Amino acid sequence: MKVEDIMSAHVISVGQKEPVAAAARLMKRHNLGALPVCDERGALRGMVTDRDIVTRCVALDLDPADTMLREIMTRGVLTCKAGDDVGKAADAMGREQLRRLPVTDGGRLVGMVSLADVARREIFCMEAAAALGDISSNIRRE
Repeated sequence: MKVEDIMSAHVISVGQKEPVAAAARLMKRHNLGALPVCDERGALRGMVTDRDIVTRCVALDLDPADTMLREIMTRGVLTCKAGDDVGKAADAMGREQLRRLPVTDGGRLVGMVSLADVARREIFCMEAAAALGDISSNIRRE
C-alpha cells in the first residue's frame, strides 16, 4: 500500500510570512497541534507546533502578533512522497519519533500522513504499533 492511499490530501497550512498568532488561531479553530508552513508557491518550508509557539515565542516574551512564523518554525522537516510504501513511512516516523509526516511532490506539500492514518489500515497495524512504541520509548512510567 502506498502513502497516497491513506494520506489526508486536505491539509491546513500556513504561510511562513504569517504572524505566529495566525497559526495559533488556525490550530484552535481546527483542533490541531501542528501545521505545515509553506511559501507562496506551496513549497514546504517547515512545521510549527503548539510547543514551538510556547517555547520559541511566548516563553521568550515575543509578541505573537509581530513575530513571523519563519522565525520560530522547525526547518529541515522529514517528508515522504505519495508513492512511498506505507511501511517505509511508518518506519521513518518511528525512527524519528514523529506522529505526522508531510507528503511532498517536488517540494510542494500535497498531503499529510499521520500515525493514526497508518493505524486505521488493519494490514499495517503492526507497523503503527511499532512506530508508536518507538515514539513513546522515551516516556518513563513510574
